[in-house]
Amino acid sequence: MITLAVDSSSKVATVALMKDGKLLGEITLNDKKEHSVILMTIIETLLNTNNMSINDIDGYVVSKGPGSFTGLRIGMATIKGLSFGSGKPYVSVSSLDALALSVANFDGIICPIMDALRNSVYTSLYRGHSNLTSSSKTKDLDTNTDLQVYLEKLLDYSALDMDELIEIIKSKNEKVIFIGDGLDKYKDYLIENCPNCFFPPNHLNLVRASSLGEIGSSLLRNGIFDNSDSSPFYLKKPQAEREYEQRMK
Repeated sequence: MITLAVDSSSKVATVALMKDGKLLGEITLNDKKEHSVILMTIIETLLNTNNMSINDIDGYVVSKGPGSFTGLRIGMATIKGLSFGSGKPYVSVSSLDALALSVANFDGIICPIMDALRNSVYTSLYRGHSNLTSSSKTKDLDTNTDLQVYLEKLLDYSALDMDELIEIIKSKNEKVIFIGDGLDKYKDYLIENCPNCFFPPNHLNLVRASSLGEIGSSLLRNGIFDNSDSSPFYLKKPQAEREYEQRMK
């Protein structure tokens, strides 16, 4: 099964091409260019490099959020268009799950954080299964579509003030690893205020389409996919809408 995965939930635009769980290629751009300008170009470049066309794709994966309102809409619209135009299924996956998967072997709590502005972050909490037995390590996402072989979710997707998140982490009284673009802004604050915290190498703080694709490919292979009315989840209202509501009070 050949899968094309796309994430545009943040300022990063990332696209991965996978075949039967194997990564064939990935392009990740971490800049401020409009996703609407570069996303299709990245997809075309990746396909051409692998001597493929869009007709070779068996299924699509896209980030459903949380993240940038505009970026999520662009990514979802792009994948929906490719899916409906080709008659091939697509599935949406949280970028927070993809970030957590990158450090699933951490022996403690995994806390992905994505900048949500106004001193808040999009986040969730997971426990990595670092103590997998040799037999359980042979299991892969084909037969474990909920990722429970790799991750146990402790807190659902949330938009939290940083101090609120830190209090939740402290109450766990365990080691915690933070991962995600929120570290660009909050790493020093976390070091000062959150004991026993760890951080991955910087390159892991970017959402990778390959991680998203590994999760999504498993879902597609097991017949799990989105329908036509699927939409991103934002967790927070757009800033313009919040400001309007404030003025109307």
